[in-house]
Amino acid sequence: MCVVFQIYALFPHMTVGENVAYPLRQRRTSKAQIARQVDDALAMVELTHLAARRPAELSGGQQQRVALARALVFRPDLVLMDEPLGALDKRLRAQMQVEIKRLHRSLGMTFVYVTHDQSEALTMSDRVAVFHDGRSQQIDTARDVYEAPVNAFVADFIGENTALPGEIAAIDGDLCQVRLDAGPTVGALNVMGLAPGARTRACVRPERLQVTPGDAGGDLALEVQEAVYFGDHLRVVLGGMGLEVMAKAPIDRASGIAPGERVSVRWDPVHCRALDHG
Repeated sequence: MCVVFQIYALFPHMTVGENVAYPLRQRRTSKAQIARQVDDALAMVELTHLAARRPAELSGGQQQRVALARALVFRPDLVLMDEPLGALDKRLRAQMQVEIKRLHRSLGMTFVYVTHDQSEALTMSDRVAVFHDGRSQQIDTARDVYEAPVNAFVADFIGENTALPGEIAAIDGDLCQVRLDAGPTVGALNVMGLAPGARTRACVRPERLQVTPGDAGGDLALEVQEAVYFGDHLRVVLGGMGLEVMAKAPIDRASGIAPGERVSVRWDPVHCRALDHG
């Protein structure tokens, strides 16, 4: 096993090549073998041309790639990454995410990646483990952790989520009707097997909400509080009936969605989950 740290932990008095060679020297690997494996490791992270430089002469992204090369040089079975991109800016983080995924695919090693960044967890992972108070809440594929959270904590922690408090009013197979504290009754999946009268929160992702100008025909009639342009969508904050709802409206269907306007909000019940009340 090897560890990639958040702060790189490179030796400042050693060159890039010497830093990468260090684990092999500790294992008393022959000089010829060290030279071959260091060359291979630096080639993997595209830093062969910087082998003679010292860490202080490198950018943050280059230093992180050196740390990766040092961790991978002896081909461990398991690589533990402890928030390795935490010290990088947004652009470098995105570049390194792609780089780490490429290395993972090409090397076939097991990477255990620790992060508090939910979007990074979804981007990087084949499987995601969500912990709370020292207990595992859900271990699943990134898609299922996001699309099918098993409880309200996971729904709130991973990605953005609107949670509407209420109680189970009726059961219809896998679906149920949730009578919201705000008044309306809405459809949801009864994924926790809750009985009528049980307290719950109807949890739905912002991109699953359909927002239409006007206040007729939807699950909720609300008012636009804020609409922020994000290029491919509007991020819309909606209010009314004591609720605050966040939605993402595709930009080609955002006409008439502006602060102060009344809108109708609806969703397909299969995209709303009746979870524990929390």
